[in-house]
Amino acid sequence: MAIEEISARLTIHLSANAVWHHKPAYAEIVHRAHRRGLAGASVFHGFEGYGTHMTIHEDKPSRLRAHGPCAVVLVDSEVRLHAFLETLEDILTVNGVAVLDRVSVHRSGRRQ
Repeated sequence: MAIEEISARLTIHLSANAVWHHKPAYAEIVHRAHRRGLAGASVFHGFEGYGTHMTIHEDKPSRLRAHGPCAVVLVDSEVRLHAFLETLEDILTVNGVAVLDRVSVHRSGRRQ
């Protein structure tokens, strides 16, 4: 039986080479989400993209992982993601932009 619930998705767009206290900013975001017990977080590295500087980042895939665009995607309730977003001000003032939107989560079967 499929289960559907209304949740939210927080997507943080940043450069893969953005650092926070000598470690990748995307890793810091994932670790903070894990410590707060959010439902899930994933990092996706892009092959091509551009941002505020309007420079298109395109290169060999092996180099893009370190220098190209990436997105951290988190899913949880809208209230929890709003609260989590406030804890990211220190990272987002230097790196990236965040987008929060409502989503429907579909699950099949039982949740482990």
